[in-house]
Amino acid sequence: MTISVGDKLPDATFKTMTADGAKDVSVSEVFGGKTVVLFGVPGAFTPTCSNNHLPGYLENRDAILARGVDTIAVVSINDHHVMSAWARFTGGEDKLLFLADGNGDFTRAAGLDIDLSVGGLGVRSKRFSMIVEDGVVTALNIEDSPGQAVQSGAARILEQLSK
Repeated sequence: MTISVGDKLPDATFKTMTADGAKDVSVSEVFGGKTVVLFGVPGAFTPTCSNNHLPGYLENRDAILARGVDTIAVVSINDHHVMSAWARFTGGEDKLLFLADGNGDFTRAAGLDIDLSVGGLGVRSKRFSMIVEDGVVTALNIEDSPGQAVQSGAARILEQLSK
């Protein structure tokens, strides 16, 4: 079942890269007591993710943070090495929190997984965005097509934060 507005995020552990190497971070560490914008992508370095989805969050980072958001995070079913390289490649390092959901545990538990095996990608994350307050989803946007980044883009999140 897909997570909904009003639901608490499922317990899971992500990996992220730090100056000291890979670090496990729990959902409660990332989202507890904070307002976080989380967006999910089918894969780091994929065209829509790299050219359309992530750049909008980088370009609108200051405007999003100015609306009371503590952190902007991106999650993908990729390993932490890929997510770290993607952060460096896109200029997002130290601007967004790049969360590796390597085994897809969080994505599956949230019901946001999609089987893209037909395209050779295996199980991935649906393209989505959400606003999370103290671990509870207050806004959720899921794209109908993984090749688009309209409903889950930064502009939509800014609209929702303005309400």
